[in-house]
Amino acid sequence: MKIKPLYDRVVLSPDKAQEKTASGIMLPEVAQEKSQMAKVVSIGEGGSIDGKESKIQVKSGDKVLYTKFAGTEIKIDGKDYIIVRQTDILAVIE
Repeated sequence: MKIKPLYDRVVLSPDKAQEKTASGIMLPEVAQEKSQMAKVVSIGEGGSIDGKESKIQVKSGDKVLYTKFAGTEIKIDGKDYIIVRQTDILAVIE
């Protein structure tokens, strides 16, 4: 199934949470902190949002850093995705 977001929204595939600490201690699932890094899966077309022109600045395949409580989490075909507004993306990681 393919996801095509609307307007200035971006579909992200989040990185997995860290399962162990730097010193090698295994973390239980409830103690694992969600990653704020993700890969861009698909993007909307932009357009006029609230009277302002919105140009999409990321492209599919980019690795990005997004805000901690951003977006809507969904699961499709067993994979986790997050749909965020472009303004929730803080940086592109190169």
